[in-house]
Amino acid sequence: MAKVKTHFVFPEELLKDIDRIAGDRKRSQFVVEAAKEKLERERLKKTFKEIKGLWKEDDYPEFRVMEDIEKWVSDLRRRDLKRQRGIKVG
Repeated sequence: MAKVKTHFVFPEELLKDIDRIAGDRKRSQFVVEAAKEKLERERLKKTFKEIKGLWKEDDYPEFRVMEDIEKWVSDLRRRDLKRQRGIKVG
């Protein structure tokens, strides 16, 4: 990925906090990583808004109550552990 120099204006205290956390000469890297994280959150928010309503409760009655969801997740995890350990899952 090509790099481009740019100019941003930050509040002084914010820069001091970034420098304290990021360390010497790592400010740009820190800001780039923070921007990537923010962009990913925004993309996820957009996706969640777009898919809202696709999941109909009537289509999945086995997931109506939290206990059923928890059991399903536990079963998946147990199967994955068995698979990782080389135990045949059927």
